[in-house]
Amino acid sequence: MKYSPSIEPSPLPFSPFKSCTVPRPIGWLSSVSAAGVENIAPYSQWQNLTFDPPMVMFSANQYPDGRRKDTVLNAEETGWFVWNMATYDLREAVNLSAMALPPEESEFDRLNVTREYADNARIPMVKESPVKFECRYLGTHRLKGNSAVGTIDIVFAQVETIHIDDRFITREGKLDIPAIKPIARLGYFDYTVVKDVFEMRVPGADADARFGLEGRAAG
Repeated sequence: MKYSPSIEPSPLPFSPFKSCTVPRPIGWLSSVSAAGVENIAPYSQWQNLTFDPPMVMFSANQYPDGRRKDTVLNAEETGWFVWNMATYDLREAVNLSAMALPPEESEFDRLNVTREYADNARIPMVKESPVKFECRYLGTHRLKGNSAVGTIDIVFAQVETIHIDDRFITREGKLDIPAIKPIARLGYFDYTVVKDVFEMRVPGADADARFGLEGRAAG
């Protein structure tokens, strides 16, 4: 089977495109509007970009009527947002926060989570999330799609403060990922949980790994 997705409909009953780039880390992003309304929503197009300094990005599709997502507008207006690591224990709150609410309503009010606030700006964070990044907004790049909902905002930010729950740091100084159980997006309505870890060392890369390089040739 093969097809050209820009000119042909999917020959399968469910489009396979999003199920090919998997698993996708979830950008569970909290922000606040200029009017003070607190927002949190999950984005499955989220990724780190580089490590020196640490930078991240997420992309947000517009609504079918052309409205831009609240997280994008909030980041542009206030200059900050927070990434909260989405875990298996928090999965129901992550899913509930995906609801499309009016801009004047806060998803936090419907979630059974505890709010705490970032150091650099009064951005709400999920206290129960074991890892949080305070992200300073850098810029937005817009890409036009074939439809209003296909048009995206790509938001770039620099990580200024990292919060880690000490309970999830191993004796050797690594994150205990199997204990954290991060969730990631597959295609359709499917998710996965990171439970198993295996190690492969690039020859000669031990020193690099301590600084986050993880093997220069590997990228």
